[in-house]
Amino acid sequence: MQANVLEWLEGTAARLPDRTALWDETEQMTYREYREGSVKIAGAILDTLGQSKCPIVVYIEKSVKVLVSFMGIAYSGNFYSPIDIDMPSQRVDRILEVLQPKLVITTRALRPEFGKFAFSGEFLIYEDVLAAKEQADMEGQVLEAANRIIDTDLLYVLFTSGSTGIPKGVCITHRSVIDYTDWVTETFQISREDRFGNQAPFYFDNSILDIYSTMKTGAELDIVPKKLFSQPVRLLEWIRERQVDTIFWVPSALMVVSKLKAFRNVDLSHTLKRVLFCGEVMPNKQLNIWRRHLPDVLYANLYGPTEITDACTYYIVDREFQDDESLPIGIPMKNTEIMVLDSEDCLVTEAGTVGELCVRGTSLSTGYYNNPEKTAAAFVQNPLQTAYEEKIYRTGDLVQYNERGELIYLSRKDFQIKHMGHRIELGEIETAASSLPEITMCCCLYDEKKSRIVLFLDKELTREEIGERLRAMIPEYMLPGRVVYMEDMPLNANGKIDRVKLKEYL
Repeated sequence: MQANVLEWLEGTAARLPDRTALWDETEQMTYREYREGSVKIAGAILDTLGQSKCPIVVYIEKSVKVLVSFMGIAYSGNFYSPIDIDMPSQRVDRILEVLQPKLVITTRALRPEFGKFAFSGEFLIYEDVLAAKEQADMEGQVLEAANRIIDTDLLYVLFTSGSTGIPKGVCITHRSVIDYTDWVTETFQISREDRFGNQAPFYFDNSILDIYSTMKTGAELDIVPKKLFSQPVRLLEWIRERQVDTIFWVPSALMVVSKLKAFRNVDLSHTLKRVLFCGEVMPNKQLNIWRRHLPDVLYANLYGPTEITDACTYYIVDREFQDDESLPIGIPMKNTEIMVLDSEDCLVTEAGTVGELCVRGTSLSTGYYNNPEKTAAAFVQNPLQTAYEEKIYRTGDLVQYNERGELIYLSRKDFQIKHMGHRIELGEIETAASSLPEITMCCCLYDEKKSRIVLFLDKELTREEIGERLRAMIPEYMLPGRVVYMEDMPLNANGKIDRVKLKEYL
């Protein structure tokens, strides 16, 4: 039986030592080097900290160095928590207050910057650790620490912003990542021959699929230079040059490519094999552009919050959709149970009936770090089973089944409003608006003070024009009372539309 994720790195480094494991613009590493660097980091942690099961912060720009630090922390028997180097100071201080870490791994250049935060613990400087001569007994100490890890030990804590912007530390165990990665590699037939193009920041849970699917199978993980996401043609050229065959991106990143018609300039028909996406709704209008240009690629819509180890349902696109249709989030992943519960906590099974998506299984987080109140509110006893303790996670997402038995995402519970006596899902308005040819990105909010629906668009259209065209798709009472043109739709650090920022325009 597998007790921790490091068994994959041990096995792959032994089996494929000279295979390229990681690549960024300045550095690349083989699997042997990946393991050796991680062991060095682990040894330094054990010398400095002398403890296990503790949070260790990684404060390094997105690079190969971050992943080596993650695995070094895991080898030491501790768990990692990355902090974005561009994160506002106030948010960093909140995270440090929750974690109370005793150790931070950073670089020589970034060490002075960390001085502005409320931290008084120890530092490990990445370059210095990797440059140090190996101690004779280092590997033995590290492997001894790693062998003490059991699958319910924490692997990482990722902080989510949530709808309120207040960070919560989601705790995920080795067991949950093993379960998820086994499913991913089996379902999408990942092998050592594959090469991933990573878009997700390493503090965002979408990166878990990239990191561990490649480590398990011996595939290569290439970090896409961030600047390329504002240069769609160059981005596709980079995919072709690097021979990337698998991407797992947020829909906003995919939409940048389709919006600017980059496919006219670059042919990826002999390069890409898999296009996976997760994190927000993927409009079929934009997906259809990808499908027209790359019809032989496997497309899959994954759904799930950070609290269930990245994803819990999936839909492999297997039929045609109209631009204004909703793309299913599909069916449960293996070893995961999905329950749709109504307001009375009764099980919803009929097509078209709205309920909250709840999840049961190995994928569940153990809760929010140092936050028992939020944990108790979200991770609750299964109301359908009262004979023994069985936790489920309430996602706060409203869904319904279609006539095929597939799940359709509608909206957040907190995106559900009551307007003019009607209960309205703001996501339904967004789906209708995003189907219009001129619109690539849109977001719908409700102005409580003025009791009106506000639609933000990336195309300059009047309220009258929008209303006239949406009337064919949504009822009159759902039409926006105000339309706001945003030349540059604000995105949060994870590449999703920043709803908190948009609220400032209400």
